[in-house]
Amino acid sequence: MNDVDKPKPDHDHLFEIAASQGGYFTSAQARECGFSHALLSHHASGGRFVRARRGLYRLRHFPRSPRDHVFEAWLGIGRGVAVLSHESALELYGLSDVVPEEVDLTVPRSYRGRRRLPGVRIHTTAHPPGENEVMIREGIRVTTPARSIVDAASVGMAPEQVVTAARQALARGLATRCQLLEAARKKGRRISRLVSAALELEAGL
Repeated sequence: MNDVDKPKPDHDHLFEIAASQGGYFTSAQARECGFSHALLSHHASGGRFVRARRGLYRLRHFPRSPRDHVFEAWLGIGRGVAVLSHESALELYGLSDVVPEEVDLTVPRSYRGRRRLPGVRIHTTAHPPGENEVMIREGIRVTTPARSIVDAASVGMAPEQVVTAARQALARGLATRCQLLEAARKKGRRISRLVSAALELEAGL
């Protein structure tokens, strides 16, 4: 391919992608916009882009946000396979006062054995969240409030925190009792009993 045939870098399209992801973009997304590896390196060296992780960049002058570490984790693992979940999802929805020490991401079990990232807690599952269990929130793919609550409960979130999260989700219209019970049923009897008890306590508050 000669220089005439090479695709020209589309800065506007790359900006649109990055703006929807907190200012971040992957090297694969950059290639789709016509940026070669050499051109990416050139802009990173020149200061236009900042290399956040291997294969992940951000626009230098894009405003920072409290979600930067979440975007870095989610995009670093793979936006097509990873979903923000568990306590990290609850924190994003404002359903928990607990600030997770690591970013919780759920991936298919087939992901096991691939590279890990610091500050990221990977949850593998044979039954990844379906489309009806995933939302886009602040540009991030995240499990629905109901799924997030039962996932967090299944890995040991304190019962009183389950009650608080369920009560707030119901009060704010983020989940219904039926959605919570159905999500819990898929996790087995222990979680079903825990969520049912949480809903009974919520009803009595």
